[in-house]
Amino acid sequence: MGGISIWQLLIILVIVVLLFGTKRLKGMGSDLGSAIKGFKKAVNENEQDADFEQKKHVEEKDTADPVATKTQSDVKEKS
Repeated sequence: MGGISIWQLLIILVIVVLLFGTKRLKGMGSDLGSAIKGFKKAVNENEQDADFEQKKHVEEKDTADPVATKTQSDVKEKS
């Protein structure tokens, strides 16, 4: 009693086709598909940019001169 049967889905599909027409539904589908494709492309580019920035930051950190820090125990040992 709680689910939607295949017949109910077919009736809804027929009503939607009658309201909007097949050409308009086809246009909406292609617009939606290209929007999803553009979104995926933007997400991938953003991830690649983030990876590049992270690698660049790590390389800069590795090539920087290491700074020697002296702790209090190092100073006491030399005295």
